[in-house]
Amino acid sequence: MDDQAMNENDNDQEDSKLGAPDNAVTDALLGEDNADNNLQHTLLGPETEKLSLYEKKALLVNRELDSHGMGRYQWWIFFLCGFGYFIDLVWVHAFGLTAKPLQDEFGFGDNGLGRLFSVFAIGLTIGALVWGVLVDIIGRQWAFNLTCLISSVFGTCLGLAESYEVFLLLTIVVGFGVGGNIPIDTTICLEFLPHSQRRLLAVLSAFQPLGVIVCSGIAYAFIPTYHCGNLPDGNPLPPCSSVAAGTDCCTKASNYGWRYTLFTIGAITFTAFLLRFVVFRFQESPKFLLYKGRDEDAVKVLHNIAKFNGRKSTITLADFQALDDEDSSATGEIGSTDDGESSATPKSFRNQLKSESSRWKMLFANAAIARLTVLVWITYIFDFFGFSIAGSFLPIILARKNSAIHVSIDETYRNYIIIYTPGIIGVLLGAMMYSATTIGRKWGMVISSALMSLSLFLFATINTEASNIGLNMMEYFFQSMFNAILYGWTPEVFPAPIRGTAAGLASFWGRIFSILAPLIGAQILEVSLNGVLYLGGAATLIATLAVICMPSRQMGAQSY
Repeated sequence: MDDQAMNENDNDQEDSKLGAPDNAVTDALLGEDNADNNLQHTLLGPETEKLSLYEKKALLVNRELDSHGMGRYQWWIFFLCGFGYFIDLVWVHAFGLTAKPLQDEFGFGDNGLGRLFSVFAIGLTIGALVWGVLVDIIGRQWAFNLTCLISSVFGTCLGLAESYEVFLLLTIVVGFGVGGNIPIDTTICLEFLPHSQRRLLAVLSAFQPLGVIVCSGIAYAFIPTYHCGNLPDGNPLPPCSSVAAGTDCCTKASNYGWRYTLFTIGAITFTAFLLRFVVFRFQESPKFLLYKGRDEDAVKVLHNIAKFNGRKSTITLADFQALDDEDSSATGEIGSTDDGESSATPKSFRNQLKSESSRWKMLFANAAIARLTVLVWITYIFDFFGFSIAGSFLPIILARKNSAIHVSIDETYRNYIIIYTPGIIGVLLGAMMYSATTIGRKWGMVISSALMSLSLFLFATINTEASNIGLNMMEYFFQSMFNAILYGWTPEVFPAPIRGTAAGLASFWGRIFSILAPLIGAQILEVSLNGVLYLGGAATLIATLAVICMPSRQMGAQSY
């Protein structure tokens, strides 16, 4: 299989598993004949004088990947990372769609509903932080695979839960696995795509509404048919825990729709794991290897990518060594990396911790990047708060509003598909704004977040079947557009040594507030349906203001 020849791992013990490069590739790694000419051609120029040693090496990698264009390897990476985005929204949306049958069977109230959404958000938060940091410490490869494996195994087990408490316990583990998808997949995709195709980072978000549509379709296929509340009079049976023995109630046997839904989503997630781990396993990121001082391994990866794409790589280890020599001459240090340690010897655990903590400080290295970091955090906080309210409660609110105007549960689940389908167009429009001028990115986010907020306010004031479909459609359309630009731009604006950490921390702060959002929303839901909508709309409006304050010059710069 061609894919197997592509896989060259970081250490010799895995060479037989992943496939070592052939002799021609190995011989090319240490070639020096064209090193000076290559450096003259790629690096020398006024724009590189102020770059650090790492950034110069990263620029070499950028130009090597740019010369490949969108090869077969890059397309594999793009679609597998897109599958990660797909899984992220499949699971997020699944809890909103299965909430009503879960309530009917287990008998918990709206506060219990808030706890369920918050527990999932806790898992997402821990996952965003842990995986976002681990991806910069242990590398991209293991994190890429393990997130899908954890999500699939424990997600499938959700369908076996016999009680609300067990369901909550499994939910937090599923959230842990799912939470790493966005920071990991965006980081990986960015580091392998050519600069000219960075607009595809925004297109990744098209997989999210696709996931929502698929999830809605699965729920529509199972829940109305296998739901104990789907009776001729439309009234649900009471939960068995609240009635005497022998009384008709919502039993497990009569309420298998939500279980079939979760079993199916678990199987889809496991398929994603198999595609990543068995059918195609990508190699470690060259920029991660450079940051760790493993220049030779980075060159091997670049040669193998070129071979997989049917091309020949011109980059050699001598190119990086020449940069090391040039930097050593300038600094008086031999073989030092950016953090002052030798790239030829392993770091002690203490020095590793010191090195990793220094990366966090880079987020506040000067006033400009500190301002950027804080505004990105504010944007993520209130964006996550707003769409957590929307994703968690809009299906419940829509079902209750539809019930008040005598729209059946079957029609309600059908309407979910109609509502979420235009989200794909929203993502593609966001991708167009992302790849346009500097103004396109910033004001694309401002306009889309403001209109998302407006749709929530309007939904609170009107209740007809047509308006319920149209305003929910509007909300998800502009939510998809906004996040398409935001998720693609965030890792790009930070340098590779802190890229995963920066994206992970932004997601982490967003996830923290997505924990609070359902708890607050559930309290309001008990007294007012529309109060929840006003809450979500106000939060999204704050995100709009944060984007307005963003430094425009950061949007569209070269990424290292």
